[in-house]
Amino acid sequence: MKLSTKLCVAVFAVAFGGIATAGTAPAPAATAAASSDKCMDNAQSQAAMDECASKSLAAADKELNQVYQQVLAKYASDKVFTAKLRTAQKAWVAFRDAELEARYPASDKGLQYGSVYPMCADNELEAMTRKRIEELRAWLKGTQEGDVCAGSYQSNS
Repeated sequence: MKLSTKLCVAVFAVAFGGIATAGTAPAPAATAAASSDKCMDNAQSQAAMDECASKSLAAADKELNQVYQQVLAKYASDKVFTAKLRTAQKAWVAFRDAELEARYPASDKGLQYGSVYPMCADNELEAMTRKRIEELRAWLKGTQEGDVCAGSYQSNS
């Protein structure tokens, strides 16, 4: 991360009473992280950093949709589960959006949080999306035979 990005995040955190920490969410996949870091390393303006964050979020969103579709395909014969997963995913999207609004509640976000808001919001959305990807992957990975708490996870043995 460029010094200007670190400084921007630190200034934002201090100015608005937050704490900037690197470990608040799961790290993106290695290739996405490398691409995002390279983009941020080359960014020379806030607009460029906003663009990097937006692209990184778009990549995470694409991955989320792919994993979600894979889970639906793997469990296609279980209509009850797939219906409930669809309901859960819609609820997760609503939660994600509400969580972002709670994090940045001001109605005039640009005025209240400044020019870093688009980058910060996209970074937060990406972190939540990456976490959800891992939650969905649990259905693809399955569980050990005999796991009495497996629920809808299929056995991988």
